[in-house]
Amino acid sequence: MADLRVNIGTLILKNPVMPASGCFAYEYEQALDLSRLGALVTKSVTPKSRIGNPVPRVCETPAGMLNSIGLPSHGQRYFLEEIAPHYSAVSAPLVASVSADTAEEFGMACEVFSAPGIAAIEANISCPNLEADGRAFAMSATDTHAALHAMKKRTRLPIWAKLTPNVTDIAEIARAAEDAGADALVVANTFLAMAIDPETRKPRLGNVMGGLSGPAVRPLIVRMVFQCHRAVKIPVIGCGGIVTAEDAVEHLLAGATAVQVGTASFLDPAAMVRIIEGLEAYCGRHGVARIAELIGAVSIDPGITDRWLRLAQQSG
Repeated sequence: MADLRVNIGTLILKNPVMPASGCFAYEYEQALDLSRLGALVTKSVTPKSRIGNPVPRVCETPAGMLNSIGLPSHGQRYFLEEIAPHYSAVSAPLVASVSADTAEEFGMACEVFSAPGIAAIEANISCPNLEADGRAFAMSATDTHAALHAMKKRTRLPIWAKLTPNVTDIAEIARAAEDAGADALVVANTFLAMAIDPETRKPRLGNVMGGLSGPAVRPLIVRMVFQCHRAVKIPVIGCGGIVTAEDAVEHLLAGATAVQVGTASFLDPAAMVRIIEGLEAYCGRHGVARIAELIGAVSIDPGITDRWLRLAQQSG
């Protein structure tokens, strides 16, 4: 049987599969054994409680879904006292996702979450930055650096930076996160999108626009994983459109060390376990002894790679 272990910085995961933030809760233990997952990633928690966006918050799209949940949260203390204890008996490391309005709030959140039972902190820097007129932190290399720098000053826990795909040059943002001390990158959050009901002539979401996820975005995210893997030395965690083990392998070959599964779990709560079992089968079929051998192993003709790099530099 293949060795599915991967390293995300100092964390050793038993396999590369974990949930995407916002698509998972401890109630999933009714559908799968949580200890089988490589890691557990919580829904993003904000410093203070918030109710989220108006309904409807979700709508289906071809090969995907739109969501505009708005990060409803009971706050950090509630999470530590009421939610985190549910995971205490699970062997998979717990990664707490945090969201904040300012770089300073991100830093303070790290102090709160540097608590027993938390193995790493995922910084949801795809959220609006009130100090930049509501533009997401991860849409600016400067704001990305500021948020990650504020967090690294206040915790010894590993920090994973979750990037937004809604940028011109994601490699630039990736380098800024790495320079600020990020231990890993999560690539990426959802694409800003919109759907309208032709019969009512109204937006299908109560907040008008939302984030597109699902199989439709996978080729776009795979491209971004590839670019980020080439731009930084820290691990990249691929997140976007993963439904099958082969989808996960595609991310790994592009340069991801691990993957996060989101939309697929809404359709099949046991999707992550199915993907783990599929990875074992894939490795068996292809004679792969260690799944880490697949990381960044996409086969590209050197001449094509050189040409691609020149075009990327010219367009940048």
